[in-house]
Amino acid sequence: MYSKKIVIRYGAGIVDKPIAYSLVKDFGLAFNIMRARISPRREGVMVLDLTGTKKNFDRAISYLRELGLNVEPLSKSVTRNIDRCVHCGSCLGFCSAGALYIDNNSMEIIFDAEKCSGCEMCVKACPTRAMTINLL
Repeated sequence: MYSKKIVIRYGAGIVDKPIAYSLVKDFGLAFNIMRARISPRREGVMVLDLTGTKKNFDRAISYLRELGLNVEPLSKSVTRNIDRCVHCGSCLGFCSAGALYIDNNSMEIIFDAEKCSGCEMCVKACPTRAMTINLL
């Protein structure tokens, strides 16, 4: 099985199309909606974790692009501002994906990009604003 996280950006004219339905029915892909913001007659964004065969994944991405959707891989990076971080761990309680944890030896916050869902809750939870996340 092939699995990849993608970001789909919708234009105002396409938000009413059954995109997720097509991914399952026409391409046999399983998906997890990690984040979505879609409004009628407005632009939107959806972050999906897609799983299926590589062939079907590639066909689905081509289909989405033919519809006029902007499809990109999910790229993320978390950084910690050493001057601001007090290693309080406030961000950890908000990371439901388990992508953030404290190394017991160094007491530094560690980020596992493979587990990150891109929810940005760690950024909001950090009281000193030492954590930043970028979704491209």
